[in-house]
Amino acid sequence: MTADGEKAEETLDITVGERQYTEEEMREIFDRAADQLEILILGDNDSLDRVTADLALISEIPDLPVAVEWELDRYDVLTINGEIQEEALQMALAEEPEGVLVNLKAFMTYTQDQTRQAAHQVTVRICAASRTKEERLLERIESKIIEYGNENKIKETIELPQEIDGQKISYHYPMNTRGLVVLAMGLITVLLLFCLERQNEKKEEEKKKQQMMLDYPQIVSQLNLLLGAGMSSKSAWKKIVDDYQRRERPNGARAAYEEMVSAWNEMCGGVSEKECYENFGSRCGLQPYMKLGALLSQNLRKGTKGLADALRLEGLHAFEERKALARRRGEEAGTKLLLPMFLMLAVVLVIVIVPAFLSISL
Repeated sequence: MTADGEKAEETLDITVGERQYTEEEMREIFDRAADQLEILILGDNDSLDRVTADLALISEIPDLPVAVEWELDRYDVLTINGEIQEEALQMALAEEPEGVLVNLKAFMTYTQDQTRQAAHQVTVRICAASRTKEERLLERIESKIIEYGNENKIKETIELPQEIDGQKISYHYPMNTRGLVVLAMGLITVLLLFCLERQNEKKEEEKKKQQMMLDYPQIVSQLNLLLGAGMSSKSAWKKIVDDYQRRERPNGARAAYEEMVSAWNEMCGGVSEKECYENFGSRCGLQPYMKLGALLSQNLRKGTKGLADALRLEGLHAFEERKALARRRGEEAGTKLLLPMFLMLAVVLVIVIVPAFLSISL
């Protein structure tokens, strides 16, 4: 503030009190509160003239500075919180079948001034809740059972009514669904295990094919080397099988070499060499091995002329295929590493950005 042109150094704090309502404004507020009361206390009911569910006897009016206290003339059928007492209501309805009238008096108080009050009276008619056909039928059955029990107290059993109002009644124990749930979970588990087994078999088959493709260039190279040294195809085959059984097999079975062992056992068992080579390619199930079996089979029919060149070209092609397979597997490995790399990037960003935000003074 400034006094006579001089600015004061001290600040002046002014507390502004709430404005009091005039009598007319207060009456208007109480009238609005009374109108809202009759709507707010309905709860799940449609009308105060037919109350079948609990009332919502509120203690304050939303958006108005008014507190409410209630007074009832029938505390036997309705509590101060608006809850209906079913047993007392049924007894009262026997005398008043049209509905039990209950007078509710609301005492409204202005929260800022306890001396300013107003009263509002509401009359409600409490009726029996509407029941469904099934509920009425259950009530008749229960009354019949109670009646039979009262008339036959010395009997050890209770007779259930077989007919109500011309309707035939039958009874059964409620079905326990726990067994069905366990059965369903068991079936789902079996299905998932079956799918898992098929998936594992598929992975093993894929792994076997990749292993056979990796071994193919070496097998072709060995055959080419041994045939070039003057050995027959059968002798070269036996040499490769013997070397595998002596050196490689103890370290772990290799699918392609195991098929060669099976083919050699067929030869020793009397099967023709040509048929053994063809069966070898068929069992492997891969195009390169089928081609190798066909080359060796044609060698028996046409002679060894051109076989060395064909095997040499096949070996070069096999090594190129192996390089391409190695590149594909490397790309797959790089793709699998993307997720860990993104996670590491997120961690690095958090480490860098969070301290920067914390260091900013607001």
